[in-house]
Amino acid sequence: MRNLTLLTDLYELTMMNGYFKQKKFDEIAVFDLFFRQHKLITYSIACGLEQAVDYVLNLHFSEEDVSYLRNLNIFDEDFLDYLKNFKFTGDIYAVPEGTVVFQDEPILTIKAPIIEAQLVEAALLNIINHQTLIATKSAKIAFAAKDDIVMEFGLRRAQGPDAGIYGARAAVIGGCSSTSNVLAGKMFDIPVAGTHAHSWVMNAPDELTAFKSYADIYPNNTLLLVDTFDTLKSGVPNAIKTFNYLKEKGYKPKGIRLDSGDLAYLSKQARKMLDDAGFPDTIICASGDLDERSIQSLKIQGAKINSWGVGTKLITSDDMPSLGGVYKLSAIYNADGVEQPKIKVSNNAIKITNPGFKNIYRVYDKTTKKAEADFIYLRSEGDYDQTKPLKLTHAIDRWKQIEFTNYELRKLQQDIVINGKLVYKMPSLKEIKEYVKKELNSFWDEYKRLDNPHIYKVDLSDDLYELKTKMLKEVRK
Repeated sequence: MRNLTLLTDLYELTMMNGYFKQKKFDEIAVFDLFFRQHKLITYSIACGLEQAVDYVLNLHFSEEDVSYLRNLNIFDEDFLDYLKNFKFTGDIYAVPEGTVVFQDEPILTIKAPIIEAQLVEAALLNIINHQTLIATKSAKIAFAAKDDIVMEFGLRRAQGPDAGIYGARAAVIGGCSSTSNVLAGKMFDIPVAGTHAHSWVMNAPDELTAFKSYADIYPNNTLLLVDTFDTLKSGVPNAIKTFNYLKEKGYKPKGIRLDSGDLAYLSKQARKMLDDAGFPDTIICASGDLDERSIQSLKIQGAKINSWGVGTKLITSDDMPSLGGVYKLSAIYNADGVEQPKIKVSNNAIKITNPGFKNIYRVYDKTTKKAEADFIYLRSEGDYDQTKPLKLTHAIDRWKQIEFTNYELRKLQQDIVINGKLVYKMPSLKEIKEYVKKELNSFWDEYKRLDNPHIYKVDLSDDLYELKTKMLKEVRK
């Protein structure tokens, strides 16, 4: 793995140097990584934990790193000497990759000496923000596609190699079945998919020759791109001729791909032509600037498409290119181990943070097994007695309350790293995908619909609300 230790903003290092000068080596800090409310966020799929943990556990300043920092002429030698032996010794708590999460919920929490906890801010935000964003976009696209296959085709439009590689991984976690990105396939054991481009057809003497030569090379995986010249007048008819050619040789053709034009109309016409020609089992794949909205629309129009190649709008999360995740200090532990909650105050209510060392409970109905609400609570509260009724109060509008009796609770954050050592078994990509399916199935469709989704309840425990209110009053005295 690359050494990403300097993948940080300069002010993280200047603050580290400040803490070093103040000799705050034993001051333990708690930072929460979460995202704020956004009009386009209905739910998110937490993603990027594996890379985030790899990054943290491999932190070290090489001789070249120290030399570079020395040449900036802003750090003294005693601090640079400290960096030579730097490593992460703290704790990481996080929701498992693939967990459905909502605004203000701590996806990941760092509890470590403040000089260590400060360094990791920028890189953790970079990793978690991006991969959570793409996994979420993928989940919404897969939801719109229903039971159809969705393939990730975004490498060429991604914002650089890492965005293409880790974006592909996130897209598969969110719901895609495969990727066109061969390196991502190798790195993460993801199925790879792809056939040919328009250039294959344009390079041949004619379209039929291009199709037949491709079929000769890949007789068991002949999926032909039919819109290079004229989809219905030449593309589909030549594909049918090629399929008959394959059939005579004992092979079963796979299908066609549409990449332009009126996909609803063309797919219906192509389906009829293929069926009439005796190829009802061939698939029709569509690509070309698709996203959850266009796929939903095509479904409503009765398009005869059962496989989707989604690229640009997935890998860039076109309608929301930033998750807006933040990393905020929520507590300090003094030399005696006493917790001192911290809060950030703002005139903008959504920017006021939740203080203290926290976790999240998810409330499930025991009968339906569906998620009904989440609430963020202070770890100092201990475990809740699930034999008693549970009353939740809205985090802002305190007159809004709901009571649960037939319920069960699940803690979302788990111990990942303790005292600098990994204590969590990272699941395989296949296991994460299955977990995502289970997570999404535990939520009613009303929360997942694309238009005007029902708002999922995310409340604060009474103790957390009272602490937050008390701290706000003290700050505003």
